[in-house]
Amino acid sequence: MNLFRKLLICSLATGFTFTAASAQDTDSTGLPGDQFSLSAALDLFRKASSPEDFEKLLNTEGNDANNLDLNEDGQTDYVKVIDKKDGDVHVFVLQVAVSETEDQDIAVIEVEKTGESTAVLQIVGDEDIYGEETIVEPSEGESTSFLNTGSRYQHGPSFTESDGILVNVWLWPSVRYVYAPAYVVWHSPFRWRAHPVWWKPWRPVSHVVFYPRRGVYRPRYAVVTTRRVVRARAFYRPARVTSVTVVHRNQANVVRYRSNRSVQRTTVTGPNGHVKKTTTTVTGPRGNKVKKTKVRRNR
Repeated sequence: MNLFRKLLICSLATGFTFTAASAQDTDSTGLPGDQFSLSAALDLFRKASSPEDFEKLLNTEGNDANNLDLNEDGQTDYVKVIDKKDGDVHVFVLQVAVSETEDQDIAVIEVEKTGESTAVLQIVGDEDIYGEETIVEPSEGESTSFLNTGSRYQHGPSFTESDGILVNVWLWPSVRYVYAPAYVVWHSPFRWRAHPVWWKPWRPVSHVVFYPRRGVYRPRYAVVTTRRVVRARAFYRPARVTSVTVVHRNQANVVRYRSNRSVQRTTVTGPNGHVKKTTTTVTGPRGNKVKKTKVRRNR
């Protein structure tokens, strides 16, 4: 009887482990974005003392932000940080050298100083890496926040209409650093096969292993649909860098990801003028459908 009981327990444990692993594996999009955590990158930016320090944190194995291997050499890629500045707006480009002749932007952190002691930021995942531009920002769980009436938040797959709460990131050390008068715009000096001596690449782990590691960062950050730093896109977009190799290699997965999204647009005339309503139906990896709604007023 004891032997039978032990076999039953082992069988149930194995089945549970397999089910959990399978569930995490089906959450994969098959895109490179599965291997880079936008929330983790923002958290490291929050902890960093400067853009240079941020670059070092991004490329430290134990921080669980980067698991990319875009050139498929069996080792993690080094992520460079490049600051592009326009007045009070900074765009920090997170970029990987795929080969001697090709680079690929992974994401950009957009920061804007909005007042004497206020600033906002978001991180935007590149469409070729995530299938579409994916926007993440600090959530209202932070203590330093202020109301932004009329903004729209989307937390994960669900959508909530409410007065937006923007997190004031002015007290983040890296933010204060880049708005100091003596700041020199940071442009990573590293390139293909020229890396800092302290960097030790590691073997990427599987999605099943990496996925739960990213979970610790999610409660502090939210996926949203509203761009906060409008000027950033205007001057970054013409300078955006993509790799032909990366685009071609992931083209099928990008097409598959986008084909699972059907967009329906309607225009409703209200008492205050036109209201543009966009509903996106997303078919998830398990066949579940979730509707996400955006409302834009023409003022």
